[in-house]
Amino acid sequence: MSQPTTGLPSRDEIQADHKWRIEDIYSSEELWQADFDKVKNTLPKIADYKETLSHSAEKLTTCLKLRDEINILAGKLFAYARLQRDENTANAKYQALVGKTEGLLSEASAATSFIEPEILAMPDEVLSSFRREQSLAEYSFYFDNLTRQKQHVLSPAEEEILSRSAEATQAAENIFNMLAHADMTFPDITGEDGKTIALSEGRYRSLIMSTDRRVRKDAFTGLFGSYNTFRNTFAATLAGNVKKNIFYARTRKYDSTLKSALSDGNIPLSVYDNLLATINNNLGPLHRYIALKKKALNLDSVHMYDLYTPLAQEIKFNITYPEGLKLVRDGLAPLGPEYTNILNKGLTSGWIDVYENKGKQTGAYCWGVYGAHPFVLLNYNDRLEDVSTLAHEMGHAIHSYYSQATQPYATSQYTIFTAEVASTTNEILLNDFLLKTTTDKQKKLYLINQYLEMVRATVYRQTMFAEFEKSIYSKAEDGETLTADLLDEMWHVLNVKYYGPDMVVDPEIDIEWARIPHFYWNFYVYQYVTGYAAATTLAEKMLNEGEDAQQKYVGFLKSGGSDYPINILKQAGVDMSTPQPVELTLNRFSAMLDELEKLSTFS
Repeated sequence: MSQPTTGLPSRDEIQADHKWRIEDIYSSEELWQADFDKVKNTLPKIADYKETLSHSAEKLTTCLKLRDEINILAGKLFAYARLQRDENTANAKYQALVGKTEGLLSEASAATSFIEPEILAMPDEVLSSFRREQSLAEYSFYFDNLTRQKQHVLSPAEEEILSRSAEATQAAENIFNMLAHADMTFPDITGEDGKTIALSEGRYRSLIMSTDRRVRKDAFTGLFGSYNTFRNTFAATLAGNVKKNIFYARTRKYDSTLKSALSDGNIPLSVYDNLLATINNNLGPLHRYIALKKKALNLDSVHMYDLYTPLAQEIKFNITYPEGLKLVRDGLAPLGPEYTNILNKGLTSGWIDVYENKGKQTGAYCWGVYGAHPFVLLNYNDRLEDVSTLAHEMGHAIHSYYSQATQPYATSQYTIFTAEVASTTNEILLNDFLLKTTTDKQKKLYLINQYLEMVRATVYRQTMFAEFEKSIYSKAEDGETLTADLLDEMWHVLNVKYYGPDMVVDPEIDIEWARIPHFYWNFYVYQYVTGYAAATTLAEKMLNEGEDAQQKYVGFLKSGGSDYPINILKQAGVDMSTPQPVELTLNRFSAMLDELEKLSTFS
């Protein structure tokens, strides 16, 4: 059933078949507690292996297997606690359970922190001889990657200190989450029908797309006005998070926090810098799009609150969840029968939490759980955007499913760099299906605009985020204090540059940086852009090359973290060390602008 838009239901009012099945991780809290105790009791045992790993391949194997067992259980424990909390972020019981689990994760990290320094301290010939043993074959890439980063691994004692600091240094992100998602309140506004609506993050996504300019302006000023009330607190939390990451990068002897963040995936710094340069050199199409939007909406001036308004104003998509499921199934058919069979399993087997309820975590995500199926959080509200989000998150889910089904734990965790490829490929294929099957001119206009919006939001906007993030770390690393005034000014300047001369950059938008949770995930956002560019290339291959491309793509999903992401993508047919995938994406954006102008009556 579709949920009402004028009142948030309680958790109990959501139908069972629209909730994820957390009991698939643990069927009771007693079982959760049993595994918690098991991990707690196992941690002292791993200390028995200290200063013994160089004695034999058997010792090293047993220790690594024990660490894997601890990490698998800890992952299940944390997922269970977080998913329960995210059903209602104000629930004190599960807030406490998350905190309890975070403490255990910190203990586990500290207890196992001696392993990598000891491996790296081994003479090369000893480690090489151990690696010839079959029992260690599954750790081959792990050893390669570890020795690559040898200069950044500290002594066992220092590694233990860093591990124990993790829980305390998480405070900035935790404070942000509690303030933004649990404690903050937003004003009521009047909807298109004259009824009072309690503004929320979830509802903002619909209201900012309203065809009634007064509604979207009220939602815009109401939301950002609330954030602005706490601007100094948000500046302090973001600055604290930046200082944390600078501390860890410098402690591990990296030249910069950016290099530290890229190191895990062995991503060349040139990939990040080339991305910013390529987008900055191609802002013209975005400026053209803004000018076209101004004309289409018949506005004297286009404001930030006009940015999300569909150009085909008379088109209203009202897609129920069952209808959305069918669209996703049909749209992802080019991925082949093996993929779609797993997709159907995920859509019907308790992987997904569908609707918004009081206190529920906003937005959407996928959470992969080794030893269980993936979980997808949605806040579905019958929009076309929600269907796209479903396709996106199921891309993550099936990537996790394949990776965990085919890889040992040691290589099952793919990097974020490849994760966003899997999700965005689904979005692109869905959009392509809708464009090909739509004959109504106005709907086609709307769908073309949806594609343009996808590129604007994922490629241009996320690159702006990446440029902001690089700038704030650069300033902080030079000793400059990140005040609210400075952050506001930097954000304003970037918006002016990216959106061009036809956009009125309203002062309310200056605080938008405070709303972005991704800034607490160290240099995360650029990977949305690289992921989209890679996905554009892969989607074209599957649409044009059929079964061969499908098999390569599934092979990419099954690769997990068994190689560096640049190499894994090369094997699938995309070279992200060059600017070509980004340039291809921007060329398609320009071509779709041409198509929009041909079909439109406002060009």
